Amino acid sequence: MQIILHIGVHSTDEDRLLKGLLRNAEDVRKDGVAIPGPGRYRTLLSDTVNALGDGTPAPEAREVLLDAIIDDDPERIDRLVLSHENLLSVPKLALAGGRLYRKLEQRLLAMRRLFPGDDIKIYVGLRDFATFLPAVYAATPHASFDDFLCGADPMRLRWSEMIARIRTAVPSAPVTVWCNEDTPLIWGQLLREMAGIEANRKITGAFDLFAEIISPEGMTRFRAFLTENPGVNEAQKRRVMMAFLEKYALDEAIEEELDLPGWDGAYVDMLTELYDEDVSQIGRMPGVRLISA
Repeated sequence: MQIILHIGVHSTDEDRLLKGLLRNAEDVRKDGVAIPGPGRYRTLLSDTVNALGDGTPAPEAREVLLDAIIDDDPERIDRLVLSHENLLSVPKLALAGGRLYRKLEQRLLAMRRLFPGDDIKIYVGLRDFATFLPAVYAATPHASFDDFLCGADPMRLRWSEMIARIRTAVPSAPVTVWCNEDTPLIWGQLLREMAGIEANRKITGAFDLFAEIISPEGMTRFRAFLTENPGVNEAQKRRVMMAFLEKYALDEAIEEELDLPGWDGAYVDMLTELYDEDVSQIGRMPGVRLISA
């Protein structure tokens, strides 16, 4: 079985990816694709992984988990899609010990041991630390930003280091990465790839995120363009989407207010520049595929 494991990161899609997949769950079910609701597996997987630690699961653990997660006969399922941004950590512990997701290796190795013969593929959306850190901090009970950072220096944080740790921990699991900032433009591709369907197959909600950052007039004109040009490919669609954004973007939906002590414009710009350089490096890593707009 292929197991598609979407692990966040925190404050990237707020479960919209899973909700988009669930809207298409019945359609892809006939293709042997199972997209269960989060209530079927999130607590179960977290509890199981935490209890397992570095130990060895019981021989029947896989079958027990699959019976709990999947309605259909697991033998009829070729692809299982799981989305769990708290599998590696809850938000308040995202930087525990001053390191990004410090228990990452243990959690992913536990998943590997729970599903030993399955083809695990890891999907992870990233976000500029200039907006990621304030957003995740806001979702925690920490009294101060310094408490949340646990000694980490934002200027020294690198997603490439985290991705390298994933590849080292579970080298048999290829990693697909994208930037949260690009998500509205690549949303349809993400939904199709995680569901394992063809790039040209119709899917519900392919432009949902794009519609959130463009004016109603712009969206109407964009849909009219698609109707008039049914043969455009994905790359052409993205170029058209970017052109429409230049004219019809909702500035308030794109701009983010940052209010952290010591974070002036120059500091934020430097974090973003470092992020862009880091993403370029990630795109060259073996076993990692970067989906970009």
